[in-house]
Amino acid sequence: MLRLEGVVKSFGGKRAVDQVSLVVPAGQLLGVIGQSGSGKSTLLRMINRLGDPTAGQIRFGDTDVTALRGRALRQWRARCAMIFQQFNLAGRLDVLTNVMMGRAFHVPQTRALLKLWTDEEKAMGLSALEGLDMARLAGQRADTLSGGQQQRVAIARALVQEPEIILADEPIASLDPRNTQVVMDALLHINRHFGITVICNLHSLDLARKYCDRLVGLAAGKVVFDGAPAALTDRVARDLYGLESADVLGHAAHPDFVPGAQPGLALAGS
Repeated sequence: MLRLEGVVKSFGGKRAVDQVSLVVPAGQLLGVIGQSGSGKSTLLRMINRLGDPTAGQIRFGDTDVTALRGRALRQWRARCAMIFQQFNLAGRLDVLTNVMMGRAFHVPQTRALLKLWTDEEKAMGLSALEGLDMARLAGQRADTLSGGQQQRVAIARALVQEPEIILADEPIASLDPRNTQVVMDALLHINRHFGITVICNLHSLDLARKYCDRLVGLAAGKVVFDGAPAALTDRVARDLYGLESADVLGHAAHPDFVPGAQPGLALAGS
């Protein structure tokens, strides 16, 4: 279980995250919603400890995440994988090598730098790619892939970390509708099939309502909504998004856009 207690992040005199307290049960798919600048990305980065809280505490089970340093912090980042909007792949390296970098948390640094992966580790990487219908591209340079394909490589890289939590920071922001569905279906499958807790920052309420078990809405760094997707009425959404609500609420999903229905997505265990 992940627990945030009074978490604050200040930049100068401004609070980007303001007294956020949350309990996230294991295995939940949690969507974090809100306008740009509401504190969504800052919150996820603090959970992964890419940024330190100004105040408050983040705990995972018996571990005080906010107190971790050195090797213990590196181990936490293995347990808590991060997926970014911009993929963060090494474009000149092939797909499998990018995926294998997720194993760098589990092996000696020298072996990771020299890319000396065992056959078992390579099999793990290929299995993750196969589950995302990407194994056929294992030898292709990452910078030759489409945005949706690159994001699936980033998800495979996260999977080989063998994480307990996946943090996805606007993972579909730069994708077209088809690839948006493929990536969201992949995250849903990972959550349901492997029982991995997924916390996903989303701007689209359509997607948040379709895919998430629970939604947390942020405004000016504060939690202003926390509940089931069905409880997020249009009135609450307008209060949450303000002037942006017409755009967010008016973005109806394509009629064929149903979770799990994308042809060609052959996820492991499906």
